[in-house]
Amino acid sequence: MLPVVDFGELTSARGRLALRRATHELGFFYLTGHGVPRALIDEVLDVAHRFFALPVEEKMSIEMLGSPHFRGYTRLGGELTEGRTDWREQIDIGPERAAIPDAVGYWNLQGPNRWPKVLPELRETIIRWDAELSRLGLELLREWAVSLGASADVFDPAFATDPATLIKVVRYPGHRVGEVADQESDQGVGAHKDSGVLTLLLVEPGSSGLQVEGRDGGWIDAPPMPGAFIVNIGELLEVATAGYLRATRHRVLSPPGSPERISVPYFFNPALDAVVPVLTLPAELAGRARGVSTDPGNPIFDTYGANAWKSRVRAHPDVAARWGY
Repeated sequence: MLPVVDFGELTSARGRLALRRATHELGFFYLTGHGVPRALIDEVLDVAHRFFALPVEEKMSIEMLGSPHFRGYTRLGGELTEGRTDWREQIDIGPERAAIPDAVGYWNLQGPNRWPKVLPELRETIIRWDAELSRLGLELLREWAVSLGASADVFDPAFATDPATLIKVVRYPGHRVGEVADQESDQGVGAHKDSGVLTLLLVEPGSSGLQVEGRDGGWIDAPPMPGAFIVNIGELLEVATAGYLRATRHRVLSPPGSPERISVPYFFNPALDAVVPVLTLPAELAGRARGVSTDPGNPIFDTYGANAWKSRVRAHPDVAARWGY
């Protein structure tokens, strides 16, 4: 089972130790006592179900292929992880900003969203969700900083101007053998690390399938806990702590016969050109830092945009090809 961290205790030495230990040892935990209204959580899940119940032509009218900014709807089987098909459909939503003329590289990630005209409630709800989780994410990050011996505001400048948050609203429908290209696959999402700073994951009650890689290489089931978010760190917190905090691989299984389920990950990321500061850890913690992961197939960059660009182009090669990336 994942460790449990109570947000209400994080201002205490005991709470900060629990936060630091959870993300040093595993990189994932359940967050309780976070203060996000239950009514808003229910509203997000409800509008997600209504979006995925729309006719196919309505969803495809905002297909990601039409966005040079990797925004919009991805059909079932339209995203890859480690070169294999993910069995889910989703809509990707970022900050609502104007596109940058003649953008190069990761600056193409900035731009407008694609919203379904027949469901204006989706946009209204997601705007409120973004505000609530942005607040929570920054407060969490400040507590991490203090627990690591740094000033509470050490990460603030990276998020002060144009943070590049990303929200995915995801449906795992389950599937039957033969419905995906790899007929033997049970891959809802393949094993991967998140490219940003931290992720706040809302999972529909009663769901299953999320697994976290343990330090022994085995997989730990991470079912939803009532009233809690599942939180994990991304690669940039690994960079910031020289590997004392380690981004952890995780995956979602969607085996034949599995039920439909909704999840809404919120990726709390800094500005595209932000360079995450490397903290000077207390000697006791620095001695247990493992160094930043080295994987020639998955380099980790300290600039968020470079890290995100790497992930988006790999996950959506059709979008990258369509727009000449």
